[in-house]
Amino acid sequence: MSAGLLTQGIVAVLRGGDSAEREVSLKSGRTVADALQAQGYRVREVDPADAGWLQQLEGVAFAFNALHGPGGEDGCMQGLLQALDLPYTGSGVLGSALAMDKQRSKQLWRGIGVATGGFEMLHDGSDWQQVIDRLGKVFVKPACEGSSIGMAPAATAAELEQAYRTAAAYSGGVLAEQFIDGPEYTVAILGDRALPSIRLQTENEFYDYEAKYLSDDTSYHCPSGLDEALEEELAALALAAFTSLGCTGWGRVDAMRDSDGRFYVLEVNTIPGMTSHSLVPMAARAAGMEITDLVRQIMQLGMEAQR
Repeated sequence: MSAGLLTQGIVAVLRGGDSAEREVSLKSGRTVADALQAQGYRVREVDPADAGWLQQLEGVAFAFNALHGPGGEDGCMQGLLQALDLPYTGSGVLGSALAMDKQRSKQLWRGIGVATGGFEMLHDGSDWQQVIDRLGKVFVKPACEGSSIGMAPAATAAELEQAYRTAAAYSGGVLAEQFIDGPEYTVAILGDRALPSIRLQTENEFYDYEAKYLSDDTSYHCPSGLDEALEEELAALALAAFTSLGCTGWGRVDAMRDSDGRFYVLEVNTIPGMTSHSLVPMAARAAGMEITDLVRQIMQLGMEAQR
């Protein structure tokens, strides 16, 4: 199936869903749908939170998955689309499931030598003081959520317990990740190449949900200010983290750089945001692509992967 043939069929844009990232997904899906319609595609917007949504996939030739979080980004929707023999964008079942699970992705990276920070899984019986003694200041986050949802810093035993209680409201376990003191970067992946990196700067203590989607004070530096050698080093690390999880098509890799200049992978996002505040479209523009070009290439990669 080619992009040309797809103009004769219907492209379903999956958006919304019932995860904690529903509102972001609705905005991402709107951006994608607008970009597709601007190129002459017949678009049907489908929200899996609606009753009877599966019937809306009848007659669809291709699915652009803009669902964020559990249910849409964790392999579940990918498995369903494969069972329906409906080609779709982004990573398959395995890559999606591994990338969504921060515990198992970090365990895999440790095993193959991809640099990632220290971490520990928390539970009701954790000794909060011992965790702080081992790791120092940490960021506590649900292991299977995105967009920094449920995430909080902790530097004391009391703060750690409180952060754990907050994150435990979400399913999938709770992870304490060692604090890395330095700038945060993100690298968009498109096919087998890394797009120009972006350095994130926020007045908040960390790049949280507000900084990502609501604040107009967050600064994004693209070019990021790295020299050519460091840009290549970060790109290679991002590609290694992405491909090692079995991810394909497109995505985004978040990383930190410590005070000694070393890069560490935080996580891989297999369906990054496509909103006005989102980073993949920003990196694409730095590489000479408008949003319509980006959306078309993501679709083409999805079609090529599933022929």
